[in-house]
Amino acid sequence: MTIENVIQRPVRSFVVRQGRMTPAQKEALEAAWPYFGLSLPPDSQFYDWQTVFQRDAKRVLEIGFGMGATLLSLAKSHPDIDFIGIEVHPPGIGRLLSCAKVMQLTNLKIFAMDAIEVLNRAIPDKSLDKVLLLFPDPWPKRKHHKRRIVQPEFVQLIARKLKSQGIFQLATDWQPYAEHMMSVMQASPDFCNVFGKEGYAPAGFERETTKFERRGEKLGHAIWDLVFQSKC
Repeated sequence: MTIENVIQRPVRSFVVRQGRMTPAQKEALEAAWPYFGLSLPPDSQFYDWQTVFQRDAKRVLEIGFGMGATLLSLAKSHPDIDFIGIEVHPPGIGRLLSCAKVMQLTNLKIFAMDAIEVLNRAIPDKSLDKVLLLFPDPWPKRKHHKRRIVQPEFVQLIARKLKSQGIFQLATDWQPYAEHMMSVMQASPDFCNVFGKEGYAPAGFERETTKFERRGEKLGHAIWDLVFQSKC
């Protein structure tokens, strides 16, 4: 199996940066994907999470898990919660699979494809308790702003997938993107800001510190966390 076989659709909101996969990551892709990997269900059906995880539990989705450190830590620390990850970066997918196999996690599944495809074609409405979007590509150039994943249509899609009073948590170290996120989220009729109108959460609020966050802090960047709750 190659990573090209796993990633099923072109990326729309970010570019696949191939990077270099270690032998362990390549081996994990072969050996661990059957246990942790998910593809689009056939015949336009959505996944039944109780069947996938063999239990009924709270479910958290992380969009763009990078090298997987946050998702792995959460899955290990919260065995009573089921976690779903989406990523297209081959070394990150390989690393997460390698670690998940060693850790013998049973509450973790991942997709290696575009998040919009997964949300539209694999995840049932009202089936998630929380969605994490931590440090997505800010696409700083104005001509690339349309490629930012946080857009009104995307927010509507997230709202459909969350249960009543579900949480959508976002974070970035790029102030213009934080302001864009806040503007889009505040305008959504489907969410309310947990920290009041245009209020940001304390940096790192109820989440793990990420590699991108540490890198941003070394560069002197501030961190912006946004926490919104679905209204219905």
